[in-house]
Amino acid sequence: MFQSFSGSSRRPRQVNLSGQNTNPFAASSWTPSGSGAQKTVAAAQQERQIRQLERDRLSSAKRIQRTWRGHRIRRELAETRRKAWDEVEASGGGEDEFGLNATQLLRLLITFFIPKRADDINRLSLLSQKACQIGYQSFLSRARVQPYLKALAGITLQALERALPSCPDTIFRLLIAIAGNTPNSLTSVFDYYYKYLKTLSSSNEPWAADKTNQDRLLATITAPLDEYDSSIQNDDTRIRAYSAFALEYLAEPEVSIFSSSDVVAGAVNLDILSIVLGREFSSVHAVSIEPERRLWLLANFIALQRRQKRSGLKSQYMRALSLQLSSSSALIMSSLSSSNLGSLSDVTVGDQASTKNTLAPLNSFVRDQLLSLVDQASITSLLSRLNIDQRNGAEAAQEDASLLSSYVLTLLRMFPNKSDEIRMWLFQGSMSSFSGEKKIPAVHYFWKATNSTRIFATIRDDPKTALTLLKSATERESGVTRRDREWRTILLFLELYNFVLRFTDDEEFLSANKLTFNQQSVSRFGESALRLEDVKILTVFLKSLAFATYFNASELIDDEKIAAPLSTGSLSTYFGASLGNKPSENPSLQVEAAIYRPFAGIAGMKFSYVRTIVTSVMRMLYERDSRRRFLPTNHWLMTSRFDMDGFIAAVVSEEERRQEYQGEEHEEEDDTMEEEPTIVGMETSRRAQQLEALRKQQQATAHNRYMVQVGPRLEVLQNMPFSIPFETRVQIFRQFVMLDQMKRRGGDVDPDIWRMNMVRNAMSNSLMNHPTPGREILSRHHAKIRRDQLFGDAFAAFYPLGDGLKEPIQITFVDKFDTAEAGIDGGGVTKEFLTSVTNEAFRAEEGPHLFVTNDQNLLYPNPSTLDERQGLLKAANYSPASQYWRETIKNTLEQYEFLGRVVGKCLYEGILIDVGFAGFFLLKWASAGASSAETGYRPNINDLRDFDESLYQGLLKLKNYSGDAKDLSFDFTIEDQYSLPGEPIQTITRELVPAGKDKEVTNENRPLYLSLVARHRLLVQPFQQTQAFLKGLSSIIKPSWLSMFNQTELQTLIGGDSSEINVDDLRTNTIYGGVYQIGDDGEYHHTVSLFWKVMEELDDEDRRKVLKYVTSTPRAPLLGFSQLNPRFSIRDAGSDEERLPSTSTCVNLLKLPRYSTAEILRNKLLYAVNSGAGFDLS
Repeated sequence: MFQSFSGSSRRPRQVNLSGQNTNPFAASSWTPSGSGAQKTVAAAQQERQIRQLERDRLSSAKRIQRTWRGHRIRRELAETRRKAWDEVEASGGGEDEFGLNATQLLRLLITFFIPKRADDINRLSLLSQKACQIGYQSFLSRARVQPYLKALAGITLQALERALPSCPDTIFRLLIAIAGNTPNSLTSVFDYYYKYLKTLSSSNEPWAADKTNQDRLLATITAPLDEYDSSIQNDDTRIRAYSAFALEYLAEPEVSIFSSSDVVAGAVNLDILSIVLGREFSSVHAVSIEPERRLWLLANFIALQRRQKRSGLKSQYMRALSLQLSSSSALIMSSLSSSNLGSLSDVTVGDQASTKNTLAPLNSFVRDQLLSLVDQASITSLLSRLNIDQRNGAEAAQEDASLLSSYVLTLLRMFPNKSDEIRMWLFQGSMSSFSGEKKIPAVHYFWKATNSTRIFATIRDDPKTALTLLKSATERESGVTRRDREWRTILLFLELYNFVLRFTDDEEFLSANKLTFNQQSVSRFGESALRLEDVKILTVFLKSLAFATYFNASELIDDEKIAAPLSTGSLSTYFGASLGNKPSENPSLQVEAAIYRPFAGIAGMKFSYVRTIVTSVMRMLYERDSRRRFLPTNHWLMTSRFDMDGFIAAVVSEEERRQEYQGEEHEEEDDTMEEEPTIVGMETSRRAQQLEALRKQQQATAHNRYMVQVGPRLEVLQNMPFSIPFETRVQIFRQFVMLDQMKRRGGDVDPDIWRMNMVRNAMSNSLMNHPTPGREILSRHHAKIRRDQLFGDAFAAFYPLGDGLKEPIQITFVDKFDTAEAGIDGGGVTKEFLTSVTNEAFRAEEGPHLFVTNDQNLLYPNPSTLDERQGLLKAANYSPASQYWRETIKNTLEQYEFLGRVVGKCLYEGILIDVGFAGFFLLKWASAGASSAETGYRPNINDLRDFDESLYQGLLKLKNYSGDAKDLSFDFTIEDQYSLPGEPIQTITRELVPAGKDKEVTNENRPLYLSLVARHRLLVQPFQQTQAFLKGLSSIIKPSWLSMFNQTELQTLIGGDSSEINVDDLRTNTIYGGVYQIGDDGEYHHTVSLFWKVMEELDDEDRRKVLKYVTSTPRAPLLGFSQLNPRFSIRDAGSDEERLPSTSTCVNLLKLPRYSTAEILRNKLLYAVNSGAGFDLS
């Protein structure tokens, strides 16, 4: 029976394709008897193999014998030397003046010492005692002992490690003596030295609790680090000692002795440690350090600097700190969550609820050290150091200042929840002017520095150079170049100016030309505002730079290398560096990480960050210019960079390619989901998970790269739409809608044709006994609506459709007896339905009260809706955990979502509605398609003006208050109010930060208080309502389409053009019916001519009234009345001149009696318009 390791007795099948018979005993057609040349060759080969096996066995036997003889001889020699050692030690001759006895014992001991043998450890202990009697320093310094010191250090460490967890006192004292007197002897074993010490420090044995032993341990730790000439920074022994101290001891978690003693801090040369760590973390080998150990090394490094209480931060320390921060960035940002920090954050509300992947909280010691980097004292010291370096013209000083700028930028990225505090403390500082004569705000100083850079001047004068300069910032170069220093200055200025813009009100911003520094009546923000001439120059630079980052994004992304995220908490998506893997795990990726150069040489800085900060400042300036114009007309346009003749067609083509690619991606995802599933109970290996994470990131990277490659114009449109004329963007929007309609409706854009095709398909399917989805779809898109229950019926009928509301709907209005009203459809009743739903939902007193108005009668989601609903539920004794409570809140949010769909449907169908939304609310629409949280909606104090004028004015008074803000007794809390029917107003006090009731508002932190109040009122309080509305809106209109418009343009898109009514355009695009139809002569009917004469004579206000009377909106469509759907129509209403004109707003129809004179027509028309009379649906 054939046996195998698999346990199968079946002989495996062998297939020979060579044409030769490998069995010398088998017969074949050529050798029937199995003899001949093949048999001879096979036999020779077999004999050769037998002889080789025999030789191998003989060689192995010799090797075994040789090894055994060597071992036996060494063992016998060691025993002989042990006897000799014992004889010398027992001779009792004592030590002569040269210490020959101890020296002889040392020579013998190192030849036979085995740490596993207790008698050898005892002999080492005896030797230590003899050395102590002589004096350790005297013994170790003797010439005869010197050659054996390295070996003595090695066996001493072996003996101590063997004795763990105990610590033999005599041997430990010998180790202290060796480290203190002859540290060079430890050069080759420093790693084992500090590994042993960290183990001893972490011990819970009674030995470690003794104060004397603790002092000895500290002495052992500091011995190789102390008593060196500080000028010898390249000494190999010192470098190795500090490297082992850092990587083996400081990186050890929970080293309690160090965290409670200043002895180590006093002995460490922080400059040398900084140099060592700078070298380690600049190399690829730093990735082999485990993430937790990197974090503890960073914390202890910071603690050393704090305990030494240095007055300034040196460049070596800054560089080492920046590198370590970048290497542990993801872990730090995951662990220091906003809930733990309790500080300002512009992250999206609701992120805190997603804690599924949140790491365990940081150790309190590590957390405290990390947060000490971003306290006021640390940031202020940075600014003072930067002030000194910038004034010094030396190249080295400029390099130090550049490094400090890089470090500040690293802190801003590393601590997003503390970024506002960092900016605030930098903003509050003052810098000496370049002449050194006076103090100026830090923002002005960095603006002057930015304006004087070659990069700024080059891009300002020639915008097309921006791409070249951006690409050069990531090219591999040695050291920090002049361009790197300039980029760092520019980025730090943009960070500070971004902060200033958020808190500077429009009056301060526009009055900057009149202000002087140190003017007593001017706030700090007023002093920091740039002159309008400077702002204009800055916007030219920003839009040129931003244009390159979006239009040429594919080239810049290709230059940005991505290292593999093979571990949880790596820099996978943020900094582009692999952190958690050993070099051996993926050498190819490590080579890639080694050649990647971060932007401007700043550790961890990626191109995406640069694009974000540039775009953020640019959009804030554009939004301010949109509110109150201060830049020239067409200043923001960049049409010269495009071929505008074919621009619309090119953009539509890019959108089609993107949609095709996304469709293919979805199909691939579906195929991937259908792959063989993991066996239940089998846990996926960590390596497999890492590879899967890498695969997903590579897919996302490839997706993003392809999207920017096929859509450069779309990238510009979505991120800086103001560079394209508004009218062009409106045409693109309508083209996108039509493209989507054709895709969803099978090419049938017209609603009636679509319905006919659905019926036809249903009939053909029924004949073939197939299911008839066509009829089902039509039935779901048809509803009976009661006029007295308009919103409720609409919500019940159409909310389940989801994005199916994009398809044509059919409405039948019924009375309370379910009798259908007569109506002319063809889009008309649908328009009437949509406008009526919006009027009831947004305006009517009996509506759902989901929205409220500001002082300008502009709408925004009611911030207290959920509080009111919850108050009613509490009054009815429902529990928050009850099903009814959850269903009620869910239903409320679904109503918001449905309203978003209705507004989206109006935009989708081109139906104008007479509804005005608050500017800050529309900004959220425009930001809904933002690619990141940083480019999304960020509330600021100016947006509060659209929310509550009185609150805005009150906060301005607080911001400009000249006294001590503590006198006002404000704290970091805010009161939300809501009212229930028949009850007094209810108040809920909420904390703006954790423990906010105990944190008072001061002159220093009031900018943060202002930001938190604005954030709460505009973002946090109405968050769920706003998100639900935007979810519904986005299901009909893609967010990327909305991002092409600012808040003013969106309002125009919703309600029409607010410019003066163009009567000629209205006349050209009017349809006539009945006797008013134009005959073959091309002449108007007499009454029609009178109507247009009267319209021309009316002022714009009355024209708008007429337009609203007929179409339900007082504004013209964006691209003229040719876009009005249905078209403006006039039909005769008989010859009774006493009758008033009437309308059918659902079809934009004016029913005009045949008046004989212009005066009668004017009077009757204005009477009907102003009284609102004469409406009927015919």
